[in-house]
Amino acid sequence: MNPLLSAEQAVLGSVLLDPGQLAHLDWLAPDHFYRPIHQALFAALRKLRTESHPAVTTGERVPLSWVTDAVAEASNHVRGLTAVYPHILISACPRPEHAPVYGRMVLEGAIHRSVTAHAIRLHQAARADALRGEVEGALHHADVLAGVLEDLARRWGSEPRPVAPTTPPPTAPVAPPSVRAEQVAEDEQILLAVLVERPKAMDEVVGWLRPGDFADPAHGQLYRCLGALHHRGEPMDRITVLWEAQRRGLLADGTLTTEQLTAICDGVGVGSAEWLGEQIMRSSVARTAAASARAIRTLAENETLAPGRLISHALHALGPLDNVRARWQTANGHPAPAPPPAPPTEGPPTAQVHAALARSTARPAARPSERPSLASTSSAARPPSRTHG
Repeated sequence: MNPLLSAEQAVLGSVLLDPGQLAHLDWLAPDHFYRPIHQALFAALRKLRTESHPAVTTGERVPLSWVTDAVAEASNHVRGLTAVYPHILISACPRPEHAPVYGRMVLEGAIHRSVTAHAIRLHQAARADALRGEVEGALHHADVLAGVLEDLARRWGSEPRPVAPTTPPPTAPVAPPSVRAEQVAEDEQILLAVLVERPKAMDEVVGWLRPGDFADPAHGQLYRCLGALHHRGEPMDRITVLWEAQRRGLLADGTLTTEQLTAICDGVGVGSAEWLGEQIMRSSVARTAAASARAIRTLAENETLAPGRLISHALHALGPLDNVRARWQTANGHPAPAPPPAPPTEGPPTAQVHAALARSTARPAARPSERPSLASTSSAARPPSRTHG
């Protein structure tokens, strides 16, 4: 038995048995259901409630029209819904008063699916940007994913704040696409040659370009050496750079070779350091977005990870991209966006409170005489009353 499918059926069965349960499920949306039939049926039930269906307003025995009208409305938007299926849903509901808990289970599954889907889109956009040498698509989808995470956090009743996982998900370095790798490596080599030949050009990029922005780790370490010499105000040439690399152990551990250093330092350093740095930053943004997307997808596919922790860890995984984006905006002369206003201090939104309560407590079981029932034609489909063991 699929627990998620059972939870979706139980939610719908609860509402079919007791329309009043919809008042406790305002934080649950139709698209949180996995099956299209369930999405259409939940949307139909919410619409009937909005239109003040007699089953909602009377508060007495639930008329059969509550079921038939819901089926008729849902059938306008989806195929395959029969008149028998609602009674299957009713049979799948152990206790209608547990609807908020069943809804929490549906929301939990939706959070994992939604985060996975948006992480895949971000990864695809980042790879496409890397091929074209652009960043706009990756940054747009990163903003969309961040907004989705914040919305899901509010629905779940948790605070949308980044938290590092105790065990980071395994992620391999993301290399540029093969068709762009050669161009990226060439830009990095030319920039390093320009900085060695014209040390003052370091002032054009040192404020926003970092060693980690280089696709080739060896190039990044060499840039770190140049940065150290620039910071100390020492001269830059083939000998001083070689000495700095040796002091940092880069020759001993094989990160750099004397031949690599000589080829770069003796190369033709022609070009604009600022322009070359921007090209390297473009590649860095796309690679970082792809790495964040892969980490978030790995987190989302871990079904044992609680939604609140998933959202917090996913926001943390977007942190490196936010850092690169801020420096990219500085390189292009765009000021960093102002931080969002602080949330009000009077307390969380009502919907957030309801979502949190749905995770912690269930409504008291109604007395047998108070439990709603459908018309006699549907009473046979209702499961017998049970007690918790």
